Amino acid sequence: MASTKYLKKIKDLAERNLKDGIAFLAENAKRNTVIVTPSGVQYEILKEGSGEIPTSKAKVLCHYKGTLLDGTVFDSSYKRKKPEAFLVRELIRGWQEVLVMMPVGSHWKIYIPSHLAYGFESLTESSGGNCTLYF
Repeated sequence: MASTKYLKKIKDLAERNLKDGIAFLAENAKRNTVIVTPSGVQYEILKEGSGEIPTSKAKVLCHYKGTLLDGTVFDSSYKRKKPEAFLVRELIRGWQEVLVMMPVGSHWKIYIPSHLAYGFESLTESSGGNCTLYF
């Protein structure tokens, strides 16, 4: 019985996260500084870099702060005081899509729908799945 209640709680939270994410992205897309890709990833160019644009096979060095819609930071290279190295092709799909458009030295704010992020996977003990993220 307890596991049934727990599973229902997780399912309900994931459904709410999905609904809240869809509503947030719809409203956010109305802002004139936000660019929306065909897949639904949104981004704002805060500073345009002048370096090369990485390919999907590139290794990149990034500073980032991963945040849930409620403001909870689930990961931050800034907190660790050093950028992280990643292979673009090994990142979540939303990051893969945007990084190959971003010249080195850029600073963008990226909004990623749950289906292009971690899907049903929960990022914190209490976040639930289907989280829209921003970096």
